[in-house]
Amino acid sequence: MSVFSSLWSGTSPAWFCGTLSVGVVIGFVTAYYVGSKKQVAVRTFGKSHYAVANPVHHYLINHSLREPAILHKLKQATMSEPDCNEKMLCAAEESQFFRILLQTMKAKKTIEIGTFTGYNTLSMAMALPDDGKIIACDVSEEYSKMAREFWKEAGVEQKIDLRIQPALDTLDSLIEDGEGGTFDFIFIDADKVNYLNYYERALTLVRRGGIVAIDNVLWSGRVVDTNNMTPATISIREVNERVYKDERVEISMLLLGDGVTLAMKL
Repeated sequence: MSVFSSLWSGTSPAWFCGTLSVGVVIGFVTAYYVGSKKQVAVRTFGKSHYAVANPVHHYLINHSLREPAILHKLKQATMSEPDCNEKMLCAAEESQFFRILLQTMKAKKTIEIGTFTGYNTLSMAMALPDDGKIIACDVSEEYSKMAREFWKEAGVEQKIDLRIQPALDTLDSLIEDGEGGTFDFIFIDADKVNYLNYYERALTLVRRGGIVAIDNVLWSGRVVDTNNMTPATISIREVNERVYKDERVEISMLLLGDGVTLAMKL
């Protein structure tokens, strides 16, 4: 069974593949070696909300991205914050892909690990039915304040259960409460050094046929730079290797945003 075969029931394969191709073609990675140390310089497409000097990327965004007004408003509010790290904001094109994925899966129960100002949380909530639920995990009261304001404005706040504490505590609590195997979709986009811990808990919590999505798997190309040995880079390489060899899942790594891996639990 392929990673998407369980999602095609009642859906035109041609339509779904056409939509997926937007994600697959979203970026590319090129590298060259410099000097005897073979240092790697990498260029990636990145995300649409910060400058990328690539006309193919611009064309793709201009001919595929349909960003709802409330999401655009939240994105602009986030980027206007003086201390905002724009790279922490989920790419609009990635969130759009998730909305299609959630609707195709008929998802109702989801988890987001790493919420920031709530852009992708809001986007997913808009794709869920009225009885859908997102457990949103974050540690920042400051950023969550902005998130709550926009969730309320969009009329989806009742779908979102925001938990301000370390995400591992929230995930462990869900497992202890017997919610293993009950979630349709889990998105991992928090502190990179805990990616392996998040992945293993997510795999416990997601149902068979459900999806675990792991963000930043290309890490702006740093994953291929053998001289980059920061804890975050090492952690992302480790989770990429673990997922690739994990026979409990079917996978697809997409050149979408900063790279995202979809792992479907078997």
